[in-house]
Amino acid sequence: MLLDQIETELELSERHLLVLKKVIEAGPIGILKLSEETGMQSHKVRYSLRVLEQAGLIKASAQGAVPGDKVPAFLQAFDGELKGIYEKLARIKAIEVSIPK
Repeated sequence: MLLDQIETELELSERHLLVLKKVIEAGPIGILKLSEETGMQSHKVRYSLRVLEQAGLIKASAQGAVPGDKVPAFLQAFDGELKGIYEKLARIKAIEVSIPK
């Protein structure tokens, strides 16, 4: 209940990261190939591509998606952002453990 939205956002982030990984590894790559390689439905791949393009992490080309200009900065900052999330999770866990049962 309280964590449903967080879980949904994590699933979306996982999907977007998987699509980004495939674009970096195999770009240019189209929606059908991405769908095949990730096992995701094409409409979900299309949505992830749109989100990634808006973030500057991919670019569309005639041959398919290619990595965008912001990928290096994103990858450099990613570990630090995850560390911040881990720290927040640790604080949430500490609260949960301290609740009388």
